[in-house]
Amino acid sequence: MTRVLSCIQPTGPVHLGNYLGALRNWVSGQHECDAFHGIVDLHALTVTDRPGVVGENTLELAATLFAVGLDPEVATVFVQSHVPEHTQLGWIMECTVSYGELSRMTQFKDKAAKREADFVSAGLFTYPALQAADILLYDADDVPVGEDQRQHIEITRDIAERFNTRFGATFVVPKMVTPKAGAKVTDLQDPTSKMSKSSGGDAGIVYLHDDPSVIMKKFKRAVTDSDSEVHFDRAHKPGVSNLLEILAACTGRSPEEVAAGYQQYGPLKNDTGEAVVEVLRPIQERHRSLLEDRAELSRLLRRGAEKARVVASSTLARAYRNIGLLPLDV
Repeated sequence: MTRVLSCIQPTGPVHLGNYLGALRNWVSGQHECDAFHGIVDLHALTVTDRPGVVGENTLELAATLFAVGLDPEVATVFVQSHVPEHTQLGWIMECTVSYGELSRMTQFKDKAAKREADFVSAGLFTYPALQAADILLYDADDVPVGEDQRQHIEITRDIAERFNTRFGATFVVPKMVTPKAGAKVTDLQDPTSKMSKSSGGDAGIVYLHDDPSVIMKKFKRAVTDSDSEVHFDRAHKPGVSNLLEILAACTGRSPEEVAAGYQQYGPLKNDTGEAVVEVLRPIQERHRSLLEDRAELSRLLRRGAEKARVVASSTLARAYRNIGLLPLDV
């Protein structure tokens, strides 16, 4: 069975775009492959400077992943810092990648430029080495990522191939795969931009744990178009098309089929909001239940860490052995 790895950072609440665009596919995909899903809390340290934030965000995100339907008995859901092999292999990856390769990483240059007047963590520079360790630890065959992550997968492949050439066959060389298409959800106030926590405002973002009244208010205030015609056309009618795609994803229809039932924007906004509320209702209930029973949530994460470490410790031991590091028992 193909092993697939997908990871997510605990940098804030999950929104509707995350769910309809990716997490729903994680849930269905767990039955089609050997799925590993990591909450990469150590990566979040590159943008965190206050105590307690990462831990609380990690707990919230873990509850969300289980609430949307990831089954801890089927998929391996783990927290990165609970598996010490990540940082152990991360150092080896730093010693296998070159300064020049890291310097050419587009995301580092972009993020560093945006924070030019602020503290720029060295972790942003060495980030690809730890990310390579995240992937290579689990002998992942496929890594579904968007085009913005292509460079990170390419450098991971280069690192793996270089290590294998130097020290012998050790790592599975992963391939980047295009994730199964989910709904394309854009900001309700700026439908030409994707729904994102970094947009600078919450008015156009629907979070999975928003109160139903808040969700309805956001949809009723959603930006549409200057005319009153309802049809699906992303290029010329982005606002209406966004609503149609969200409603279609929530009801199992195509956007074109949904559009056929509307002549006005008001009913479309209302029905889309109500559909989202109903889709999120069981997720919110499960999420609250998990956060009220933190012992159970901890048990699920402990189970995930145990499963992850079985694979990760074997891979790390293979890397140490092939390098020729001195074992504890000589």
